[in-house]
Amino acid sequence: MDTLVQLLVDWGAWGLFVAGFISGSIFPFSSEVVLAVLLHMGIDPLTAIVASTAGNTLGGMTCYWIGSLGKMQWILKLGVSEKQLRRAQHFLAGRGALMGFFAFLPGIGEAVAIALGLMRSNFWLTLLAMAAGKALRYGAILLAYKGMVSFF
Repeated sequence: MDTLVQLLVDWGAWGLFVAGFISGSIFPFSSEVVLAVLLHMGIDPLTAIVASTAGNTLGGMTCYWIGSLGKMQWILKLGVSEKQLRRAQHFLAGRGALMGFFAFLPGIGEAVAIALGLMRSNFWLTLLAMAAGKALRYGAILLAYKGMVSFF
């Protein structure tokens, strides 16, 4: 894992994009580590937010696409449990595509995106809502990082 993080850090903003994509998809990964290292190395904060948000949103929309295929056995094989999917569907019931905003949530975010795909929610609304949620999340991480660094 350390080698992958180092490789992504070496790639700069593109590495942050890839890290965001991996963590936004069904694979467990922490793009926050790559973001923190690159911020410490002096990457432009706006570039960091745009790269991480774009990658993470694309990863989330990959989950949406998997859900839109409607193959439950595939979804279960990918590591999303029936319990997670039921919780996500209950959470989304009657709310629609704007609930893509909550795809940034740890533990249930992937299930939210997959459930939105299964429910055939509006693609463009889901994309915009998901991007907004993920941008706010990375913005909050950036502000937290800047605040912690200012103490030292």
